[in-house]
Amino acid sequence: MTGFAAAITGIGLVTSAGVGVPANWDRVVAGQGTAAVDPELDGLPVRISCRVPDFAADNAWKFDRYTRFALAAAQEALRQAGLDPSGWEGSRVAVVIGSGAGGTASLEQQHRELLEGGPSTVSPLTLPMGLLNMAAGQVAIEFGATGPCLAPCTACASGATAIGIGRDMLRLGTADIVIAGGAEAPVTPFYSAAFARMRALSRNADPETASRPFDVARDGFVLGEGAGVVVLESEEHARARGADTLARVIGYGASADAHHATAPHPEGRGARLAVQAALADAGLTGRDVGYVNAHGTSTPMNDRVESAVIRDLIGADVPVSSTKGVTGHPLGAAGAIEAAFAALAVRHGVVPPTANLTDPDPVADIDLVFKAARTGRIDVALSNSFGFGGQNTALLLAA
Repeated sequence: MTGFAAAITGIGLVTSAGVGVPANWDRVVAGQGTAAVDPELDGLPVRISCRVPDFAADNAWKFDRYTRFALAAAQEALRQAGLDPSGWEGSRVAVVIGSGAGGTASLEQQHRELLEGGPSTVSPLTLPMGLLNMAAGQVAIEFGATGPCLAPCTACASGATAIGIGRDMLRLGTADIVIAGGAEAPVTPFYSAAFARMRALSRNADPETASRPFDVARDGFVLGEGAGVVVLESEEHARARGADTLARVIGYGASADAHHATAPHPEGRGARLAVQAALADAGLTGRDVGYVNAHGTSTPMNDRVESAVIRDLIGADVPVSSTKGVTGHPLGAAGAIEAAFAALAVRHGVVPPTANLTDPDPVADIDLVFKAARTGRIDVALSNSFGFGGQNTALLLAA
């Protein structure tokens, strides 16, 4: 193994599987789906979502839901890392929090206010709540992180891109600590209607099994929400303060399909380039990978194309699963959430199953893990993330 490794010393998760890493990991390993009929989507073509349960509404008047997810996940990650923001040198702490949509619920609400009540009814907090960079900005404000603060948007790869950029910051010496991840709260009437019009969402009559990656009966994804945040440090910095390294980010690759706004390249050209770049970055071959956390959206084309990429570059016998069977698709947060799950898989030697997968599509000629988790040593895991616009990110996580 060559190249630079960033230590993950803290993880924070907020998803439809629960608030906090323990709740998330337990449900993902159990393979229990979370999709349900959503009363807030009444009257729309698709009424299924994967919402975060029992999430406290503190500061709802000034923070969009996606920002509150990011703050909660960052708080958990910092707590696990054993870092006290009140005592650190903030200029050496960077924040990179990606999102695909930003504060869409706030923007939708304020647009309604404008149409129904006129300009004087629009909140002066509309832009501080709705802008795409505000989760990153508010995390930096909350924790006194005065280093670089970035908000990458690569659609559904945003959270993974943020982690890759965070690792590169450490490699370049731009920061000693990076709070990196993704946050999204797109379960709104506008977003649901838009995705439904594209026929991207599942219309399965049984909500609990609607998100079924790689299944022959899959018919689209289930809209989800949440945040995933990791604390990244150089291995030297982590060792110097006696921190426990949960896993390491050892490879990062990014690419563009340059093909279509929403459809993946039919031969997975961009996805292949991203995975190959991550492997080259880490100085590894596909045979070194012991688990793949697939992008696995549960859409017919993505699952077919991704399966071929995994088979050709990693191997048909490497365990593969998609945790979107549990969480649905939280768009720009997905890559960070799934990188966290991949890190936990390496940490605990457990491959989570693909929830709701009962009849694997024959075109997915790979070793799909379903029905039950598998245990065993995992030295290296690959986490794939692909987004609209043909933007692709691959991360390699190691023990």
